[in-house]
Amino acid sequence: MNHNSLHCILSPDILRAVARDASPEDSARILRTLEIDQSFRLARAEIAGRQGPVTQMAAVAEVGGVPHRTIYDQAHSQQTTPGKLVRAEGDPASADPSVNAAYDNFGLTYKFFQEVFSRDSIDGQGMPIRALVHYGNDYDNAFWDGQGSMFFGDGGAMLTDTTQGLDVIGHELTHGVTQIEANLTYSGQSGALNESMSDVFGSLVKQYHLGQTADQADWLIGADIVGPLLKPALRSMKAPGTAHAHDNQPADMGSYVKTMADNGGVHINSGIPNKAFYVVATSLDGPAWKAAGQIWYDALTNPRLKPNATFTSFAAITLNQARIRFGTTSSEADAVQAGWDAVKVPLH
Repeated sequence: MNHNSLHCILSPDILRAVARDASPEDSARILRTLEIDQSFRLARAEIAGRQGPVTQMAAVAEVGGVPHRTIYDQAHSQQTTPGKLVRAEGDPASADPSVNAAYDNFGLTYKFFQEVFSRDSIDGQGMPIRALVHYGNDYDNAFWDGQGSMFFGDGGAMLTDTTQGLDVIGHELTHGVTQIEANLTYSGQSGALNESMSDVFGSLVKQYHLGQTADQADWLIGADIVGPLLKPALRSMKAPGTAHAHDNQPADMGSYVKTMADNGGVHINSGIPNKAFYVVATSLDGPAWKAAGQIWYDALTNPRLKPNATFTSFAAITLNQARIRFGTTSSEADAVQAGWDAVKVPLH
Protein backbone atom coordinates (compact mmCIF):
# COMPACT_ATOMS: atom_id res chain seq x y z
CA MET A 1 0.00 0.00 0.00
CA ASN A 2 1.05 3.59 -0.50
CA HIS A 3 1.74 4.48 3.12
CA ASN A 4 1.94 8.19 2.29
CA SER A 5 -1.70 8.26 1.21
CA LEU A 6 -4.24 10.11 3.33
CA HIS A 7 -7.63 8.47 3.65
CA CYS A 8 -9.83 11.58 3.84
CA ILE A 9 -13.60 11.48 3.60
CA LEU A 10 -13.47 14.45 1.19
CA SER A 11 -11.20 14.26 -1.85
CA PRO A 12 -8.98 17.18 -2.93
CA ASP A 13 -10.91 17.35 -6.23
CA ILE A 14 -14.21 18.07 -4.49
CA LEU A 15 -12.59 20.57 -2.15
CA ARG A 16 -11.10 22.47 -5.09
CA ALA A 17 -14.31 22.32 -7.14
CA VAL A 18 -16.43 23.75 -4.34
CA ALA A 19 -13.81 26.38 -3.51
CA ARG A 20 -14.03 27.75 -7.07
CA ASP A 21 -17.74 28.50 -6.68
CA ALA A 22 -17.81 29.43 -3.00
CA SER A 23 -17.83 32.89 -1.42
CA PRO A 24 -14.40 34.39 -0.71
CA GLU A 25 -14.75 33.59 2.99
CA ASP A 26 -15.81 29.97 2.40
CA SER A 27 -13.19 29.55 -0.30
CA ALA A 28 -10.48 30.67 2.12
CA ARG A 29 -11.64 28.07 4.67
CA ILE A 30 -11.62 25.30 2.06
CA LEU A 31 -8.15 26.23 0.86
CA ARG A 32 -6.93 26.04 4.46
CA THR A 33 -8.24 22.47 4.61
CA LEU A 34 -6.38 21.62 1.41
CA GLU A 35 -3.20 23.10 2.86
CA ILE A 36 -3.58 21.05 6.06
CA ASP A 37 -4.16 17.86 4.08
CA GLN A 38 -1.12 18.51 1.93
CA SER A 39 1.11 19.32 4.90
CA PHE A 40 0.02 16.09 6.57
CA ARG A 41 0.78 14.11 3.41
CA LEU A 42 4.25 15.64 3.24
CA ALA A 43 4.89 14.94 6.92
CA ARG A 44 3.88 11.31 6.49
CA ALA A 45 6.09 10.99 3.42
CA GLU A 46 9.04 12.30 5.42
CA ILE A 47 8.38 9.89 8.29
CA ALA A 48 7.91 6.97 5.89
CA GLY A 49 11.21 7.84 4.20
CA ARG A 50 13.03 7.66 7.53
CA GLN A 51 11.29 4.58 8.92
CA GLY A 52 10.60 2.43 5.88
CA PRO A 53 7.43 0.37 5.46
CA VAL A 54 4.95 0.18 8.30
CA THR A 55 4.77 -3.40 9.57
CA GLN A 56 2.65 -2.98 12.68
CA MET A 57 -0.23 -0.56 13.10
CA ALA A 58 -0.68 -0.35 16.85
CA ALA A 59 -0.31 -2.18 20.11
CA VAL A 60 -2.80 -4.99 20.62
CA ALA A 61 -5.18 -4.68 23.55
CA GLU A 62 -4.82 -7.22 26.35
CA VAL A 63 -8.52 -8.05 26.58
CA GLY A 64 -10.50 -9.11 23.50
CA GLY A 65 -14.20 -8.78 22.80
CA VAL A 66 -14.61 -5.17 23.90
CA PRO A 67 -13.51 -1.91 22.27
CA HIS A 68 -10.53 0.05 23.57
CA ARG A 69 -11.22 3.69 22.81
CA THR A 70 -9.32 6.84 23.72
CA ILE A 71 -10.50 10.31 22.72
CA TYR A 72 -8.11 13.28 22.62
CA ASP A 73 -8.80 17.00 22.23
CA GLN A 74 -6.48 18.63 19.70
CA ALA A 75 -7.80 22.10 20.67
CA HIS A 76 -7.90 23.23 17.00
CA SER A 77 -4.18 22.67 16.54
CA GLN A 78 -2.64 20.83 13.60
CA GLN A 79 -0.59 18.71 15.94
CA THR A 80 -0.57 15.12 14.71
CA THR A 81 0.34 13.51 18.02
CA PRO A 82 -2.49 13.04 20.53
CA GLY A 83 -3.42 16.12 22.51
CA LYS A 84 -5.19 16.13 25.87
CA LEU A 85 -6.82 12.81 26.82
CA VAL A 86 -10.48 13.59 27.46
CA ARG A 87 -12.18 10.20 27.60
CA ALA A 88 -10.86 6.66 27.84
CA GLU A 89 -12.66 3.32 27.65
CA GLY A 90 -15.31 3.07 30.36
CA ASP A 91 -15.10 6.72 31.40
CA PRO A 92 -18.35 8.66 31.91
CA ALA A 93 -19.60 11.00 29.21
CA SER A 94 -17.73 14.25 28.64
CA ALA A 95 -19.23 17.73 28.54
CA ASP A 96 -17.98 17.91 24.94
CA PRO A 97 -20.53 16.53 22.41
CA SER A 98 -17.79 15.82 19.85
CA VAL A 99 -15.88 13.67 22.32
CA ASN A 100 -19.01 11.67 23.12
CA ALA A 101 -20.02 11.28 19.47
CA ALA A 102 -16.58 9.95 18.53
CA TYR A 103 -16.62 7.56 21.50
CA ASP A 104 -20.15 6.32 20.80
CA ASN A 105 -19.69 5.95 17.03
CA PHE A 106 -16.39 4.12 17.51
CA GLY A 107 -18.34 1.76 19.77
CA LEU A 108 -21.11 1.24 17.22
CA THR A 109 -18.57 0.50 14.49
CA TYR A 110 -16.78 -1.98 16.75
CA LYS A 111 -20.12 -3.58 17.62
CA PHE A 112 -21.03 -4.04 13.96
CA PHE A 113 -17.79 -5.80 13.01
CA GLN A 114 -17.81 -7.88 16.21
CA GLU A 115 -21.45 -9.01 16.05
CA VAL A 116 -21.75 -9.48 12.29
CA PHE A 117 -18.30 -10.82 11.38
CA SER A 118 -16.86 -11.84 14.79
CA ARG A 119 -14.05 -9.36 14.18
CA ASP A 120 -12.38 -7.96 17.28
CA SER A 121 -11.55 -4.37 16.28
CA ILE A 122 -9.72 -3.22 13.17
CA ASP A 123 -7.03 -5.87 13.14
CA GLY A 124 -9.22 -8.67 14.51
CA GLN A 125 -7.05 -8.81 17.65
CA GLY A 126 -8.52 -6.04 19.81
CA MET A 127 -6.49 -3.16 18.41
CA PRO A 128 -7.07 0.08 20.37
CA ILE A 129 -8.49 2.99 18.38
CA ARG A 130 -7.86 6.67 18.99
CA ALA A 131 -9.91 9.71 18.08
CA LEU A 132 -8.32 13.13 17.78
CA VAL A 133 -11.20 15.61 17.81
CA HIS A 134 -11.26 19.36 17.12
CA TYR A 135 -8.38 18.97 14.69
CA GLY A 136 -7.39 22.19 12.92
CA ASN A 137 -9.32 25.42 12.62
CA ASP A 138 -12.50 25.16 10.49
CA TYR A 139 -11.05 21.92 9.14
CA ASP A 140 -13.42 20.48 6.54
CA ASN A 141 -12.38 16.84 6.64
CA ALA A 142 -11.88 13.67 8.66
CA PHE A 143 -9.28 11.00 8.01
CA TRP A 144 -7.74 7.71 9.09
CA ASP A 145 -3.98 8.04 9.41
CA GLY A 146 -3.06 4.38 8.92
CA GLN A 147 -1.48 4.22 12.37
CA GLY A 148 -4.50 3.65 14.62
CA SER A 149 -5.83 7.21 14.83
CA MET A 150 -8.77 9.01 13.29
CA PHE A 151 -8.69 12.80 13.02
CA PHE A 152 -11.91 14.83 13.14
CA GLY A 153 -12.38 18.38 11.92
CA ASP A 154 -15.21 20.55 13.25
CA GLY A 155 -16.15 21.56 9.71
CA GLY A 156 -16.19 25.01 8.24
CA ALA A 157 -17.51 25.74 4.77
CA MET A 158 -18.50 22.27 3.55
CA LEU A 159 -18.93 19.98 6.55
CA THR A 160 -20.30 20.22 10.06
CA ASP A 161 -18.87 18.37 13.08
CA THR A 162 -17.47 15.22 11.49
CA THR A 163 -17.74 13.16 14.70
CA GLN A 164 -21.53 13.09 14.17
CA GLY A 165 -21.39 10.90 11.03
CA LEU A 166 -21.63 7.22 11.98
CA ASP A 167 -21.20 6.11 8.37
CA VAL A 168 -18.21 8.44 8.02
CA ILE A 169 -16.56 6.92 11.08
CA GLY A 170 -17.38 3.45 9.80
CA HIS A 171 -15.88 4.47 6.45
CA GLU A 172 -12.60 5.67 7.92
CA LEU A 173 -12.12 2.76 10.31
CA THR A 174 -12.78 0.33 7.46
CA HIS A 175 -9.68 1.77 5.77
CA GLY A 176 -7.82 0.16 8.67
CA VAL A 177 -9.55 -3.18 8.10
CA THR A 178 -8.70 -3.02 4.40
CA GLN A 179 -5.10 -2.11 5.20
CA ILE A 180 -4.77 -5.18 7.44
CA GLU A 181 -6.59 -7.63 5.19
CA ALA A 182 -5.84 -6.69 1.58
CA ASN A 183 -3.43 -3.75 1.66
CA LEU A 184 -5.09 -2.38 -1.48
CA THR A 185 -2.79 0.08 -3.22
CA TYR A 186 -4.29 3.55 -2.95
CA SER A 187 -4.22 4.34 -6.65
CA GLY A 188 -6.34 3.66 -9.72
CA GLN A 189 -8.86 0.82 -9.55
CA SER A 190 -7.37 -0.78 -6.43
CA GLY A 191 -7.58 2.62 -4.72
CA ALA A 192 -11.19 3.04 -5.86
CA LEU A 193 -11.93 -0.41 -4.43
CA ASN A 194 -10.27 0.72 -1.20
CA GLU A 195 -12.61 3.73 -1.05
CA SER A 196 -15.62 1.65 -2.04
CA MET A 197 -14.95 -0.90 0.72
CA SER A 198 -15.10 1.96 3.19
CA ASP A 199 -18.35 3.31 1.76
CA VAL A 200 -19.90 -0.18 1.75
CA PHE A 201 -19.08 -1.01 5.35
CA GLY A 202 -19.60 2.56 6.55
CA SER A 203 -23.12 2.40 5.15
CA LEU A 204 -23.66 -1.06 6.66
CA VAL A 205 -22.58 0.16 10.11
CA LYS A 206 -25.29 2.83 9.95
CA GLN A 207 -27.91 0.45 8.55
CA TYR A 208 -27.12 -2.12 11.27
CA HIS A 209 -27.46 0.50 14.00
CA LEU A 210 -30.79 1.70 12.59
CA GLY A 211 -32.06 -1.83 11.96
CA GLN A 212 -32.78 -1.06 8.32
CA THR A 213 -33.31 -3.43 5.43
CA ALA A 214 -31.56 -2.70 2.14
CA ASP A 215 -34.79 -1.23 0.76
CA GLN A 216 -35.23 1.08 3.75
CA ALA A 217 -31.70 2.55 3.66
CA ASP A 218 -31.01 5.83 1.87
CA TRP A 219 -27.57 4.64 0.64
CA LEU A 220 -26.13 8.13 1.15
CA ILE A 221 -22.68 8.69 2.64
CA GLY A 222 -22.17 11.62 4.99
CA ALA A 223 -25.72 12.99 4.98
CA ASP A 224 -25.41 13.79 8.70
CA ILE A 225 -22.31 15.98 8.38
CA VAL A 226 -22.66 17.96 5.14
CA GLY A 227 -23.19 21.70 5.18
CA PRO A 228 -25.22 23.72 2.66
CA LEU A 229 -22.48 23.60 0.01
CA LEU A 230 -22.64 19.79 -0.24
CA LYS A 231 -26.22 18.84 0.60
CA PRO A 232 -27.74 16.33 0.60
CA ALA A 233 -24.69 14.05 0.98
CA LEU A 234 -21.07 13.36 0.05
CA ARG A 235 -21.85 10.35 -2.14
CA SER A 236 -24.80 8.23 -3.23
CA MET A 237 -24.26 4.50 -3.59
CA LYS A 238 -27.69 4.14 -5.17
CA ALA A 239 -27.15 6.84 -7.78
CA PRO A 240 -23.47 7.86 -8.10
CA GLY A 241 -23.08 11.36 -9.49
CA THR A 242 -26.24 12.76 -7.88
CA ALA A 243 -25.23 13.38 -4.25
CA HIS A 244 -24.51 17.11 -4.66
CA ALA A 245 -23.88 19.72 -7.32
CA HIS A 246 -20.19 18.84 -7.68
CA ASP A 247 -20.58 15.05 -7.56
CA ASN A 248 -18.72 13.61 -10.57
CA GLN A 249 -18.86 9.90 -9.77
CA PRO A 250 -19.63 7.57 -12.70
CA ALA A 251 -22.25 4.85 -12.22
CA ASP A 252 -20.71 2.32 -14.63
CA MET A 253 -17.57 1.57 -16.62
CA GLY A 254 -18.93 3.39 -19.64
CA SER A 255 -18.20 6.64 -17.81
CA TYR A 256 -15.02 5.55 -16.01
CA VAL A 257 -12.85 8.62 -15.34
CA LYS A 258 -9.22 8.41 -16.40
CA THR A 259 -7.31 11.00 -14.40
CA MET A 260 -4.02 11.58 -12.61
CA ALA A 261 -5.76 13.59 -9.89
CA ASP A 262 -6.80 12.11 -6.53
CA ASN A 263 -4.44 9.13 -6.86
CA GLY A 264 -6.00 8.17 -10.18
CA GLY A 265 -9.59 9.04 -9.26
CA VAL A 266 -9.97 6.85 -6.17
CA HIS A 267 -12.92 8.85 -4.80
CA ILE A 268 -14.49 9.36 -8.23
CA ASN A 269 -14.45 5.84 -9.66
CA SER A 270 -15.43 4.23 -6.35
CA GLY A 271 -18.99 5.00 -7.45
CA ILE A 272 -18.83 2.00 -9.81
CA PRO A 273 -18.25 -0.76 -7.21
CA ASN A 274 -20.53 1.17 -4.83
CA LYS A 275 -23.40 0.90 -7.30
CA ALA A 276 -22.63 -2.79 -7.86
CA PHE A 277 -22.97 -3.44 -4.13
CA TYR A 278 -26.21 -1.46 -3.96
CA VAL A 279 -27.68 -3.57 -6.77
CA VAL A 280 -26.59 -6.81 -5.08
CA ALA A 281 -27.99 -5.75 -1.70
CA THR A 282 -31.34 -4.53 -3.00
CA SER A 283 -31.76 -7.58 -5.22
CA LEU A 284 -31.93 -9.70 -2.06
CA ASP A 285 -34.47 -9.58 0.73
CA GLY A 286 -33.67 -8.27 4.18
CA PRO A 287 -30.70 -6.41 5.69
CA ALA A 288 -27.75 -5.74 3.41
CA TRP A 289 -25.19 -6.99 5.90
CA LYS A 290 -26.58 -10.54 6.03
CA ALA A 291 -25.83 -11.68 2.49
CA ALA A 292 -24.31 -8.92 0.36
CA GLY A 293 -22.18 -7.65 3.24
CA GLN A 294 -21.02 -11.15 4.12
CA ILE A 295 -19.99 -11.78 0.51
CA TRP A 296 -18.04 -8.51 0.37
CA TYR A 297 -16.38 -9.27 3.71
CA ASP A 298 -15.46 -12.76 2.52
CA ALA A 299 -13.92 -11.19 -0.58
CA LEU A 300 -12.03 -8.55 1.41
CA THR A 301 -10.50 -11.21 3.66
CA ASN A 302 -9.74 -13.65 0.83
CA PRO A 303 -5.97 -14.06 0.22
CA ARG A 304 -6.71 -14.01 -3.53
CA LEU A 305 -7.49 -10.28 -3.25
CA LYS A 306 -4.15 -8.71 -4.15
CA PRO A 307 -2.95 -5.15 -3.47
CA ASN A 308 -3.17 -4.26 -7.19
CA ALA A 309 -6.68 -5.69 -7.64
CA THR A 310 -8.85 -4.42 -10.48
CA PHE A 311 -12.63 -4.15 -10.53
CA THR A 312 -12.76 -7.32 -12.63
CA SER A 313 -10.54 -9.36 -10.33
CA PHE A 314 -12.49 -8.22 -7.27
CA ALA A 315 -15.81 -8.93 -8.99
CA ALA A 316 -14.68 -12.47 -9.79
CA ILE A 317 -13.76 -13.05 -6.14
CA THR A 318 -17.17 -11.82 -4.93
CA LEU A 319 -18.96 -14.16 -7.32
CA ASN A 320 -16.82 -17.08 -6.23
CA GLN A 321 -17.44 -16.28 -2.56
CA ALA A 322 -21.19 -16.06 -3.17
CA ARG A 323 -21.14 -19.51 -4.79
CA ILE A 324 -19.05 -20.99 -1.97
CA ARG A 325 -21.20 -19.60 0.84
CA PHE A 326 -24.66 -19.79 -0.73
CA GLY A 327 -24.41 -22.20 -3.64
CA THR A 328 -23.59 -22.05 -7.35
CA THR A 329 -27.19 -21.53 -8.45
CA SER A 330 -28.25 -19.45 -5.43
CA SER A 331 -30.14 -16.16 -5.61
CA GLU A 332 -27.13 -14.58 -3.88
CA ALA A 333 -24.77 -15.65 -6.67
CA ASP A 334 -27.29 -14.42 -9.26
CA ALA A 335 -27.51 -11.07 -7.45
CA VAL A 336 -23.72 -10.67 -7.50
CA GLN A 337 -23.66 -11.38 -11.22
CA ALA A 338 -26.47 -8.85 -11.75
CA GLY A 339 -24.69 -6.22 -9.67
CA TRP A 340 -21.50 -6.30 -11.73
CA ASP A 341 -23.48 -6.54 -14.96
CA ALA A 342 -25.35 -3.37 -13.98
CA VAL A 343 -22.10 -1.39 -13.80
CA LYS A 344 -20.58 -3.07 -16.87
CA VAL A 345 -17.72 -4.76 -15.05
CA PRO A 346 -16.86 -8.14 -16.63
CA LEU A 347 -16.20 -10.98 -14.21
CA HIS A 348 -13.38 -12.53 -16.26
